Amino acid sequence: MSTPTHTTEQRLLIAGAWQDAEDGATYETRDPFTGAVASRAAAATPADVVRAVDAAGAAFPMWSALLPAERGRYLLAAADAVEGRIGELAEWTTAEMGGPAAWGAHNARLLARKLRYAATAIYEGLTGEVIPSDNPGRTSLTIRRPVGVVASIVPWNAPALLVGSSVPAALALGNTVVMKASEQTPRTHGLVAACFAEAGLPEGVLNLVTNAPENAPEVVDTLIAHPAVRRVHFTGSTRIGRIIGEKSASHMKQAVLELGGKAPVIILADAELEHAVSAVAFGAFANSGQGCLSTERVVVDRAVAEEFAQRLAKVAAGIAYGDPRDPGTVLGPVVNAASLRRLTELTEDARTHGARVLAGGKADGPCFVPTVLADVTSHMRVYREESFGPMVTIVPVDGPEEALRVANDNDYGLSSAVFSRDVALALDVAKRVHAGMCHINGVTLDDEPQAPFGGLKNSGYGRSGGHAGLAEFTEIQWVTIEGPQAPHYPIAE
Repeated sequence: MSTPTHTTEQRLLIAGAWQDAEDGATYETRDPFTGAVASRAAAATPADVVRAVDAAGAAFPMWSALLPAERGRYLLAAADAVEGRIGELAEWTTAEMGGPAAWGAHNARLLARKLRYAATAIYEGLTGEVIPSDNPGRTSLTIRRPVGVVASIVPWNAPALLVGSSVPAALALGNTVVMKASEQTPRTHGLVAACFAEAGLPEGVLNLVTNAPENAPEVVDTLIAHPAVRRVHFTGSTRIGRIIGEKSASHMKQAVLELGGKAPVIILADAELEHAVSAVAFGAFANSGQGCLSTERVVVDRAVAEEFAQRLAKVAAGIAYGDPRDPGTVLGPVVNAASLRRLTELTEDARTHGARVLAGGKADGPCFVPTVLADVTSHMRVYREESFGPMVTIVPVDGPEEALRVANDNDYGLSSAVFSRDVALALDVAKRVHAGMCHINGVTLDDEPQAPFGGLKNSGYGRSGGHAGLAEFTEIQWVTIEGPQAPHYPIAE
């Protein structure tokens, strides 16, 4: 793939028009591999945010009043537009966050799937229920209706895919959206917004805001505080998620928070190791480990721990990393120098406290070499802290109960997996893992549009995907209709 020409400046999308920030300010992003300027984007001010939310608020009555099938047609057209831009989205994903072309293409394809799911799930998402009543003649029911304007704050690590966590469902159910792009990937998110524009979405239904990193606090404050915003959806770090949750609560607004993870994989003594090694390698190293679902902890029965560790280390040592534009590259760089420093510090701390570095353990230019740390204990930072890089730790244990205790010994609770030939045992363990998702004999890095996605503890609250995800973007109203015989009230004419 050729290096893209970074001359296009990403502008704001407000009320159907691409426009500059109010004061004309812009900012630059850097290519994580080359360090060159990757893109330039409008640096929105709080005034721009207000205009975007006002536009979404003005569009809400019209959009929510459309027949479900009409909204569905717009989303299907957007899915077609995304698929038509797979190459371009992949190219900009590489430029702005360093993922190889295959990662960007996977992002785009899964976003298209999420759009198509949302288009067909509108009826399910807006279906209420009839409630039996003890009042004679009364009809009692609930209806679901859209909430209004949704603020969707999306991250950089899976830039197109994670738009799909909130925007398709919110739009399908009749809400309008202000999407705040990641400061790292404004052009990639701008291309996603352009797909909605190409689909003919009416003006104001989807608005895009890009901002310089130093302006993020005031931009987010303004977005959450605006009276028209009735739901906040944030995907990102737990540290920022706490701030988002607190600010939303202070304005009596419901938030959906998809935050960090420290996904454990439990490998029992009877596990099929070839399958387990492959799943852990993919879960730990895909996208250079930069994902909330990435496998970070392998809790493995001592009877097979050393064999597993050596086999995993051999796989890690053979992974091609480097220039994400090289077709042979599997893993690109990590996103920035701060990530490299953190991964190096975690490795050195683990080594100092007795861990064995079986593979990697060092930076190589802007990349961090795929790393396997064995004999990890609770005295090491990497035992608890999210690495968010191509690093996996191995903790030997004795039996299923100790495996479960160690797997649950963490403040995160997003994804997990259990490997065993005894499916009944694996299911019993899975039901006791403190995580919002658990995959038996599968990988932690998994997502399907129709399945509920979300976590526990410091991994956030609320769900995306499936029926649970649709419910996040609606309000329930109770409605009663009295029968022909009027009720008798204690106080009456």
